[in-house]
Amino acid sequence: MAQMRADETISRSPAQTVALGRALGARLAGGEVVELCGPLGAGKTQFAKGLALGLGVDPGEPVVSPTFVLVREYPGRVTFYHCDAYRLGSLEELVELGLEEVLAGGGAVVAIEWADRFPRVLDAPTVRVELAYAGADRLVRVVMPA
Repeated sequence: MAQMRADETISRSPAQTVALGRALGARLAGGEVVELCGPLGAGKTQFAKGLALGLGVDPGEPVVSPTFVLVREYPGRVTFYHCDAYRLGSLEELVELGLEEVLAGGGAVVAIEWADRFPRVLDAPTVRVELAYAGADRLVRVVMPA
Protein backbone atom coordinates (compact mmCIF):
# COMPACT_ATOMS: atom_id res chain seq x y z
CA MET A 1 0.00 0.00 0.00
CA ALA A 2 1.32 3.45 -0.92
CA GLN A 3 2.44 5.82 1.81
CA MET A 4 0.10 8.76 2.32
CA ARG A 5 0.70 12.15 3.88
CA ALA A 6 -2.03 14.37 5.35
CA ASP A 7 -1.88 18.11 5.96
CA GLU A 8 -4.58 20.00 7.85
CA THR A 9 -5.22 23.73 7.67
CA ILE A 10 -7.93 26.02 8.95
CA SER A 11 -9.35 28.28 6.24
CA ARG A 12 -10.89 31.45 7.62
CA SER A 13 -12.38 32.70 4.32
CA PRO A 14 -13.37 31.64 0.80
CA ALA A 15 -10.29 33.52 -0.48
CA GLN A 16 -8.06 31.44 1.78
CA THR A 17 -9.73 28.24 0.51
CA VAL A 18 -9.03 29.39 -3.07
CA ALA A 19 -5.39 30.04 -2.11
CA LEU A 20 -5.05 26.53 -0.65
CA GLY A 21 -6.41 25.06 -3.89
CA ARG A 22 -4.06 27.22 -5.94
CA ALA A 23 -1.05 25.97 -3.98
CA LEU A 24 -2.04 22.36 -4.59
CA GLY A 25 -2.75 22.99 -8.29
CA ALA A 26 0.71 24.49 -8.76
CA ARG A 27 2.21 21.18 -7.54
CA LEU A 28 0.26 18.92 -9.92
CA ALA A 29 1.73 17.85 -13.26
CA GLY A 30 -1.23 16.09 -14.87
CA GLY A 31 -2.69 12.62 -14.64
CA GLU A 32 -4.00 13.15 -11.11
CA VAL A 33 -7.49 12.98 -9.63
CA VAL A 34 -8.43 15.40 -6.88
CA GLU A 35 -11.34 14.10 -4.81
CA LEU A 36 -13.22 17.02 -3.22
CA CYS A 37 -15.25 15.78 -0.26
CA GLY A 38 -17.40 17.53 2.30
CA PRO A 39 -20.90 18.74 3.05
CA LEU A 40 -22.85 21.31 1.08
CA GLY A 41 -21.28 24.75 1.42
CA ALA A 42 -17.98 23.50 2.86
CA GLY A 43 -15.89 25.06 0.09
CA LYS A 44 -15.43 22.37 -2.58
CA THR A 45 -16.06 24.76 -5.46
CA GLN A 46 -13.87 27.47 -3.90
CA PHE A 47 -11.05 24.93 -3.62
CA ALA A 48 -11.64 23.93 -7.27
CA LYS A 49 -11.36 27.61 -8.32
CA GLY A 50 -7.94 27.67 -6.68
CA LEU A 51 -6.91 24.39 -8.33
CA ALA A 52 -7.76 25.94 -11.69
CA LEU A 53 -5.56 28.95 -10.96
CA GLY A 54 -2.67 26.72 -9.86
CA LEU A 55 -3.03 24.72 -13.08
CA GLY A 56 -2.70 27.88 -15.16
CA VAL A 57 -6.34 28.44 -16.09
CA ASP A 58 -6.93 32.07 -17.10
CA PRO A 59 -7.90 33.99 -13.93
CA GLY A 60 -10.69 35.67 -15.93
CA GLU A 61 -12.29 32.30 -16.67
CA PRO A 62 -15.21 31.73 -14.28
CA VAL A 63 -14.86 28.37 -12.56
CA VAL A 64 -18.33 27.39 -11.40
CA SER A 65 -19.89 24.26 -10.00
CA PRO A 66 -20.67 21.81 -12.82
CA THR A 67 -23.76 20.51 -10.98
CA PHE A 68 -26.04 20.39 -14.02
CA VAL A 69 -23.55 19.89 -16.86
CA LEU A 70 -21.57 17.33 -14.79
CA VAL A 71 -18.14 18.16 -16.31
CA ARG A 72 -16.47 21.42 -17.34
CA GLU A 73 -13.13 21.63 -19.15
CA TYR A 74 -10.68 24.52 -18.70
CA PRO A 75 -7.44 24.93 -20.70
CA GLY A 76 -4.31 25.88 -18.78
CA ARG A 77 -0.72 24.81 -18.15
CA VAL A 78 -2.47 21.51 -17.42
CA THR A 79 -6.02 21.00 -18.71
CA PHE A 80 -8.45 21.05 -15.80
CA TYR A 81 -11.64 18.96 -15.76
CA HIS A 82 -14.06 19.87 -12.99
CA CYS A 83 -16.74 17.24 -12.32
CA ASP A 84 -19.68 17.14 -9.94
CA ALA A 85 -20.83 13.68 -8.87
CA TYR A 86 -23.73 14.90 -6.71
CA ARG A 87 -26.46 14.08 -9.24
CA LEU A 88 -24.93 10.79 -10.41
CA GLY A 89 -26.67 7.65 -9.25
CA SER A 90 -23.86 5.16 -9.69
CA LEU A 91 -20.16 4.70 -10.27
CA GLU A 92 -21.02 3.50 -13.79
CA GLU A 93 -22.52 6.91 -14.59
CA LEU A 94 -19.29 8.55 -13.47
CA VAL A 95 -17.18 6.19 -15.58
CA GLU A 96 -19.40 6.94 -18.60
CA LEU A 97 -18.25 10.57 -18.47
CA GLY A 98 -14.96 9.39 -20.04
CA LEU A 99 -12.65 10.76 -17.37
CA GLU A 100 -10.36 7.71 -17.42
CA GLU A 101 -9.54 8.43 -21.07
CA VAL A 102 -8.86 12.07 -20.19
CA LEU A 103 -6.39 10.98 -17.50
CA ALA A 104 -4.68 8.37 -19.68
CA GLY A 105 -2.94 11.06 -21.69
CA GLY A 106 -1.36 12.52 -18.55
CA GLY A 107 -2.00 16.11 -19.59
CA ALA A 108 -5.01 16.77 -17.39
CA VAL A 109 -6.11 16.96 -13.79
CA VAL A 110 -9.63 15.86 -12.87
CA ALA A 111 -11.29 17.30 -9.76
CA ILE A 112 -14.47 15.55 -8.62
CA GLU A 113 -16.82 17.24 -6.19
CA TRP A 114 -18.76 14.78 -4.00
CA ALA A 115 -16.20 12.05 -4.79
CA ASP A 116 -16.93 10.52 -1.39
CA ARG A 117 -20.19 9.18 -2.86
CA PHE A 118 -18.15 6.56 -4.74
CA PRO A 119 -15.23 4.47 -3.46
CA ARG A 120 -11.93 4.91 -5.32
CA VAL A 121 -13.37 6.83 -8.22
CA LEU A 122 -10.73 6.46 -10.94
CA ASP A 123 -7.53 4.47 -11.32
CA ALA A 124 -5.04 7.34 -11.16
CA PRO A 125 -2.82 9.02 -8.57
CA THR A 126 -5.32 10.53 -6.18
CA VAL A 127 -5.28 13.50 -3.83
CA ARG A 128 -8.19 13.57 -1.39
CA VAL A 129 -9.32 16.96 -0.10
CA GLU A 130 -11.72 16.81 2.83
CA LEU A 131 -13.46 20.05 3.77
CA ALA A 132 -15.45 20.33 6.99
CA TYR A 133 -17.09 23.02 9.06
CA ALA A 134 -15.05 24.31 11.99
CA GLY A 135 -17.43 26.89 13.41
CA ALA A 136 -17.44 29.79 10.94
CA ASP A 137 -14.17 28.49 9.47
CA ARG A 138 -13.34 25.40 7.42
CA LEU A 139 -10.98 22.56 8.21
CA VAL A 140 -9.18 21.56 5.01
CA ARG A 141 -7.42 18.20 5.10
CA VAL A 142 -5.34 17.22 2.07
CA VAL A 143 -4.28 13.58 1.84
CA MET A 144 -1.81 12.75 -0.90
CA PRO A 145 0.82 10.15 -1.76
CA ALA A 146 4.05 10.78 0.15
